[in-house]
Amino acid sequence: METLLQLSDIKKSFGAVRALKGVSFELLAGEVHALLGENGAGKSTLIKVITGAHLPDAGNIHVCGHIVHSLTPAKAQELGIACIYQQPALFPDLSVAENIGLRLKKIPAYAKMDWTGQRSRAAELLKRIGAEISPDAEVGTLSMPEQQLVEIACALGSGARIVIMDEPTASLTQKEQHLLFAVVRDLRAAGVGVVYISHRLEEIFALADRVTVLRDGESVGTNAVDQLTESQMIQLMVGREVSAIYPPAECEPGAVVLEMKHVSCADSGVHDVSLTVKAGEIVGMAGLVGAGRTELARILFGITPASAGEILLDGKAVSISSPRDAIAHGIAYVPEDRRKHGVILELPIAHNITMAIHQKIFPQHFLRNNAETTLAMQMISDLGIKAYGPDAPGGSLSGGNQQKVSVARWLATKPRLLILDEPTQGVDVGAKSEIHKIIRALAKEGLAVLMISSDLPEVLGMSDRVAVMRGGQLVSIVAGENAEAAEIMAAALGHNSKEVA
Repeated sequence: METLLQLSDIKKSFGAVRALKGVSFELLAGEVHALLGENGAGKSTLIKVITGAHLPDAGNIHVCGHIVHSLTPAKAQELGIACIYQQPALFPDLSVAENIGLRLKKIPAYAKMDWTGQRSRAAELLKRIGAEISPDAEVGTLSMPEQQLVEIACALGSGARIVIMDEPTASLTQKEQHLLFAVVRDLRAAGVGVVYISHRLEEIFALADRVTVLRDGESVGTNAVDQLTESQMIQLMVGREVSAIYPPAECEPGAVVLEMKHVSCADSGVHDVSLTVKAGEIVGMAGLVGAGRTELARILFGITPASAGEILLDGKAVSISSPRDAIAHGIAYVPEDRRKHGVILELPIAHNITMAIHQKIFPQHFLRNNAETTLAMQMISDLGIKAYGPDAPGGSLSGGNQQKVSVARWLATKPRLLILDEPTQGVDVGAKSEIHKIIRALAKEGLAVLMISSDLPEVLGMSDRVAVMRGGQLVSIVAGENAEAAEIMAAALGHNSKEVA
């Protein structure tokens, strides 16, 4: 079988930080080769070396049997290397057809545009991957999953022989994931080599032929996927056993903290939701994308206030018309998109952590930097945030540590109810285990937790009760010890609606 890509002893340093310490990697024609590793293991740096964004300090790169020197992004594209990133790199003010056309063909200055041909080509590529997207749609109006599919269409159209997919399913619905898997299998059948990066191990077992694991900037093993178990993959990634990814509950729930009675919001499509969350309890919210889970969280946090129904906290009816009201009532909300709404990447960790309590920590607008630093150091210690210190920028942290900073910001408000929206999305298995332990510890201290997750094993493993939403309504509540994946999915799909007290 032809070797499309061969990396030998690749090394790359940034100042004193050795990002890659001698990584070797091979990609064959017609194979899906998974690249695994915790955040900070060197995956992103290796991708940038393959795509020409970074020049390695040492080592050799062979593409289709030929050594390549001074690889650049333009040269990588000419050699048939395409990368589909988790965050699509598209022009938001241009149409889908224009974005695809720009990616596939260089247009000389003053050349006449073949708009009909460009649109026809875009429609053909979108149809090939089963994407129901108009070539005339403006990219800025598309959802993140739709933009991801446009990126895939660009890669297909470029005729790439080496396709890198970096967390491609992170923002896709289940239907779109199935479409993507079909596209990956079609690419493999056509002789394309796919480098597949994902934290979701079930995807690796479903798609990959081989897997290479990176740890601390080194390749620690390459194996056929069918030769490894999930626990063996995890141990290779983290260098230790992760036996308690879902730690058990350690306390009985206490008094009711949150009670929703027939809550609705016409603007967000949430209808007649009644639900309670007790002190020390984790209520997991399951459902398909668009089921109304995030919309319910936004109601509770006052972003889109309820238009009907009643919200009670500690037995008292409250009015929540803004996030300021929610914070004052002891509600904290860690949103799904940590880069957009969770952590300001350019600001120091300390500023990020204290952002929601400025009035308390800086009374009468007097700067108390020592107080801010002390609080930040305490949070860094309590949550196990791996950082150079409180002055390190948020963007310098791994995904898992950014998520911990998001949690720290809201814990600083000393809430009674913590709402977590996709708390472990896009983080590696080691960080996921750490975040789960933090959530369990918070519940043990008496915090009421409402956890939204599209990761069904996470919902089943972490929840004391599971609430299932569909079409903006709560259709099922199941006790955690009785919850089964098939039953939860059936309720989410509308095949079954069963409530268990």
